Amino acid sequence: MREQAARERSSVRQAFRAVASASTQGKLIGVQMQGLAGETVAGELFQHYGFTSSPLAGAEYICIPVGGSSQHAVVVASEDGRYRLTLNNGEVALYTDEGDKVHLKRGRVIEVETDTLIVTATTKVSFQTPLIETSGTVTIEKGLAVKGNIVTNGSIGAGGNILAQGSIAPNSVDTISM
Repeated sequence: MREQAARERSSVRQAFRAVASASTQGKLIGVQMQGLAGETVAGELFQHYGFTSSPLAGAEYICIPVGGSSQHAVVVASEDGRYRLTLNNGEVALYTDEGDKVHLKRGRVIEVETDTLIVTATTKVSFQTPLIETSGTVTIEKGLAVKGNIVTNGSIGAGGNILAQGSIAPNSVDTISM
């Protein structure tokens, strides 16, 4: 009986590793893969809720043949070591082959790296922090409302009128009334 069970198990295709050759987008992501034995395998790429990716050709997959048949394979994991980031233990990252990344680092630091970052919020963006720093120029297309003081170590230039409800003081002693 053990020999018969072993023969039956050997005829069922076990989970295997494959290399991606193509993928199609849609509600279900279809993939074409090359098995390590050189066979062509079609399957579906399953991903976690709220996360989606489109692996490049050459990425590696872990496939489960449904019912033990390569005719219906389901990809349960994908990996592309060509672009994988080096992380410290406990860190997490999202990344692309172009070098974009969101890196959750040790010490409660999140690092975002890209060429252009676009945030779209229909109501408001709020930063709950005591300090915001930038190493470049800040351009504001509409008004700027400041509830506190403005402190500068440089000049202030205006292309339009300067309006003041109170006084403008050139230094801490003199005051210019408006």
